[in-house]
Amino acid sequence: MAHDHTQGVTSTVAKTDDGGVQITFSIPQDLVDHAEIHALQDLAKTVAVPGFRKGKAPVEKIKQTVPAEKLLEKTLMQILPQAFGQAAVEHKLKPALYPRFEVISQNPWQVRAVTCEIAPFELGDYKTIVNGALSASSLWTPDKGDPKNKVEPPREEKEQKILTALLDSIKIDLPKMLIDEEVNVRLAQLLERIEKLGLTLEGYLGSIGKSVDGLRTEYEEQVKQAVLLELILNKMAEAEKIAISEEEINQVVAMTTAGKKDTEVDPAQKSAIASVLRRRAVLDRLIGTL
Repeated sequence: MAHDHTQGVTSTVAKTDDGGVQITFSIPQDLVDHAEIHALQDLAKTVAVPGFRKGKAPVEKIKQTVPAEKLLEKTLMQILPQAFGQAAVEHKLKPALYPRFEVISQNPWQVRAVTCEIAPFELGDYKTIVNGALSASSLWTPDKGDPKNKVEPPREEKEQKILTALLDSIKIDLPKMLIDEEVNVRLAQLLERIEKLGLTLEGYLGSIGKSVDGLRTEYEEQVKQAVLLELILNKMAEAEKIAISEEEINQVVAMTTAGKKDTEVDPAQKSAIASVLRRRAVLDRLIGTL
C-alpha cells in the first residue's frame, strides 16, 4: 500500500528571468522521521548486517550500517518526488527538467528543488513558412545537366529546408539550465566511451583538433537546435491534431525487441517512441500536403 509522505509539506516558488525555477519545501520533522523508518525498512531488504539474515536485521542495526548520506537520500526520496509533483500542480508549473534537489537546512527541514520552464511561444503562420521553404527547393538541375531536365529534390533536402526555415522564423527562449544539462549528459557519455577505449579526454581531443571549450560550444549548438526542433514539431503535431496509436507504438517496440525474450518496455520508453513517431508524422504531412 502506498504511503503519503507529503502531509504537512509546504512550498514556495521563485523564478528567474532565464526560465529558472526554484521550489523551496518546508518539511515537518515528524514526516522526515516517518520517511526514515520506511527508508530503513527498504534498505533492510538488501543491506547485509553481520549476525543477521538479509532482510531480518532491525532498523536500528541498519541505521548503524548504512552511510548517513545514503540514508538521507533514501529518506528524502520518500518525500520529494511526490511533493514536487504536488507543487507543480499547486503553482501551475510546467517543468522542463526533473529537478535537482538541495538540502538547505535540517533544523527546520528545508529542501530546494531547482528546475526550469520553457516560456510559451507561438508557431505563427507556419504553413506559409513551410510552403515558402518547399517552393524554394521545388526543382533543381543536376550539375552539368540539361537546364530543361529539372527534377524533384530528394526528401532529405526538402526536410532540411523546412527545418531551417522553421528555426529561422519561430523564436523560442531556451533556459540555459536546460541546455547545460543535456550538454553535460553528452560530455559524460563521450568520456565514458573514451575511457572504455583506454584513451584520455585530452588525447582524444588532441587527435581531432578540438579543445574542451570548443567541444562544449559545438554540443551547445547541437543541443539547442535539437530541443528547438522537438518543441516546434511537437506543437505543430498538436496544431495538426496528429495522434499516434498504441498499435503504431507496439510495432516499433516489436521491431526493437525482436529476438529478445521477456522484454518489458516501460511507459517512459513508449512515450519517447510516440514522440519520435509524432514528429516524423508532422514532417510527412508538411512535405506531402502543405
